[in-house]
Amino acid sequence: MTDEQYHAINEKLMTTSGGEPDGLIMHSCFREGEGLAVFDVWESQEKFEAMAPVLMPIVAEANAELGPPQFVEMVDYVVP
Repeated sequence: MTDEQYHAINEKLMTTSGGEPDGLIMHSCFREGEGLAVFDVWESQEKFEAMAPVLMPIVAEANAELGPPQFVEMVDYVVP
């Protein structure tokens, strides 16, 4: 995904969901190769999956390609 696609997706998601999606704890976007990647921390996989029907049409509208999400269990999360 390009910078432009990311910003368009993020802006539309915030507008559509009325701000940060329910259950999102932390969001980051970073460069990976020639594109961008996203790393999020959610309260639960179920919270992410509840948001996906809102996100995926926005991603499709922006003509962005996303790989399948990878879910891992968080053992610890520290905010200094």
